[in-house]
Amino acid sequence: MLDAKPPLRFDPARTGPMQGIRVVDLSRLVAGNMLSLQLADFGADVIKVEPPAGDPLRDWRDDGQSLHWKTYGRNKRSIMLNLRDDTHRQALLALLDTADVFIENFRPGTLERMGLAPTTLLERNPDLIVVRISGFGQTGPYAQYPGFGTLVEAMSGFAARTGFPDREPVLPPLALADMIAGLQGAQAVSTALLARQRGLARGQVIDLSLLEPIFSVLGPEAAIHRVTGKVKQRSGSASNTVSPRNVYLCGDGKYVALSGSTQVVAFRIFEIIGRPDMKTDPRFATNADRVRHRDEIDTALGAWFATRDRGAALTEMRAAGATVGPVYDIADIAEDPHFHAREIVVEVEDADNGSLPMHNIVPRLSETPGAWRHPAPALGEHTEEILAELGLEPLPAGRDARVREDRE
Repeated sequence: MLDAKPPLRFDPARTGPMQGIRVVDLSRLVAGNMLSLQLADFGADVIKVEPPAGDPLRDWRDDGQSLHWKTYGRNKRSIMLNLRDDTHRQALLALLDTADVFIENFRPGTLERMGLAPTTLLERNPDLIVVRISGFGQTGPYAQYPGFGTLVEAMSGFAARTGFPDREPVLPPLALADMIAGLQGAQAVSTALLARQRGLARGQVIDLSLLEPIFSVLGPEAAIHRVTGKVKQRSGSASNTVSPRNVYLCGDGKYVALSGSTQVVAFRIFEIIGRPDMKTDPRFATNADRVRHRDEIDTALGAWFATRDRGAALTEMRAAGATVGPVYDIADIAEDPHFHAREIVVEVEDADNGSLPMHNIVPRLSETPGAWRHPAPALGEHTEEILAELGLEPLPAGRDARVREDRE
């Protein structure tokens, strides 16, 4: 096991380039939390507005612990408001009057029915940037469909391209659509803040669907379909764009991933596996030829890897300049020296466990890096503190603590 460093300590005195930006996050689950995490890690004052039951992300538990919340709730504050109570809604409005960014993921139209339409909010605070997260966007025939990431991962074309051709499409085993939307949403907020700073706009509304960001990662597939008239099919871990490219089983039962996406590297791989004849074989002369005959290439590569342990195969391939790497699980990552040296995973202090590993703050900025300021808050931990900042007295309990979830 690699030598462990002392866990990072949270320091509320730390700052970042987003210092002075207040974000009010009324969203739930992954996309909004991913978005606000990017801003919080770089110094924004992110205030999570939670119902009495809390963000449902708190209920995603492993061995009884809310590890998702500990990760995505870091560097944020929590205020508990029951928005079915008028006094609590007025407190939210007072909070939004002081905000730079407001994030919500109600089903389209719900915010308007609550009296919190963006037009109303922008009349009160013309500099407010409103991020509206939904499954399919604020307009269009599907705007009112439930917007969980699973649905858009299917409808975007992503799942149809994932898996093996003789099996069912495969959905990602994690909240991929939400995470991509959260990252694109953070970039959109940064763009809107820059536009505001440059006087190009004041406040504005960001219509962020889960569908469009994950569709964008398909790249040129729409153009390919138009030009060729073909629909690309599932190909497992192989590619119908380049060859050689696949995962291969080594003699010790471990897998490697290999890509020969240029002519030079592909021919170099043929040399390494002792098949220089493949360089002059017309079936493998160009990338297009190799894609058409990828099964033959995979057979040759599979036979070579099967005679070597993974470590030996990687050493031999890398020494000859091939592009190859191991297929890791999270246990492998914990032992990998590069992940350790780069501090891709860091140990962070934790009240329940002493410390916990988390992904480090990304990206890395040389002059204004992000900072570990606060652990994920308890539900409503900062309610009185935030109300006091607004000049408000403690709120009475909401008249009805049961809050109907009408979010995506």
